[in-house]
Amino acid sequence: KLDRSRPRQSSTLLSTTMPKDVNAPAGSARRAARRETAAPYKGDGAEDGIIARMLQDDEGVAHTVNTNELEARAEHETQGDCEGAEGDEQDPSKPDFAALTAAELAGGKVMFRRVPVPAHRFTPLKEKWMDLYQPIVKHMKLQIRMNLKTRSVELRTSEHTEEVSALQKSHDFIRAFLMGFDVQDAIALLRMDDLYIDTFEVKDVKPLHGDHLSRAIGRIAGKGGKTKFAIENATRTRIVLADSKIHVLGSFANIKIARDAVCDLILGTQPGKVYTKLRAISSRLKERF
Repeated sequence: KLDRSRPRQSSTLLSTTMPKDVNAPAGSARRAARRETAAPYKGDGAEDGIIARMLQDDEGVAHTVNTNELEARAEHETQGDCEGAEGDEQDPSKPDFAALTAAELAGGKVMFRRVPVPAHRFTPLKEKWMDLYQPIVKHMKLQIRMNLKTRSVELRTSEHTEEVSALQKSHDFIRAFLMGFDVQDAIALLRMDDLYIDTFEVKDVKPLHGDHLSRAIGRIAGKGGKTKFAIENATRTRIVLADSKIHVLGSFANIKIARDAVCDLILGTQPGKVYTKLRAISSRLKERF
């Protein structure tokens, strides 16, 4: 309840008035005069930055400058820096070293690789030898030969080898061909860096024997290779069925998609369901690219 016995206090606003500055015109005149006069600036040296350097003369003594002189010096120094940068690029006194070759990076040592050739790939290797020989020798600048005693293809670097990764790329190229890939597909390993080969067996997914293993391989291939081609086109990979071994060539993400589709077929999934899943995946890949 309100206590009405106490007298009501009237609230009054306290208004304070600032005293007027009698000398206001004189103060504004002094400020204007200070702006027009030269402003001293003390600089200790080049470490103080561009302003300190502009406010110093040739002997390093600080002096006073006005606004116009300051802007003129800043523009002149900016032009001098640009001319100095152009002079540095064209300075003939600076050494210009060429890129190191693969032999120089290896310390003058000759790098060597050997790829064993399976018995059933001797005939294809003999027929496609020139197709394998030309990109390795002409583009990779490597030396290659077929060693009949050890039954292997031998690669080594030379003084003309330019790329450090040329030997490893050529090794993967020959290995992919010996696995069963075409030369046109395997040569992509020489041109691109993000291509890999994944190998697994049917028994790694599910232990199958006899006719069950044959039917699983048949489901992966399809009638006339239709299922295998569908997986390759949808996932942008290449697949080789070598008995119970499966080789997949492609990028890391695409290999995973193709491997999942092959595993579904091994486990007994109907090809129609695999086609439906691949159709959705291929549409997503088209949108991505």
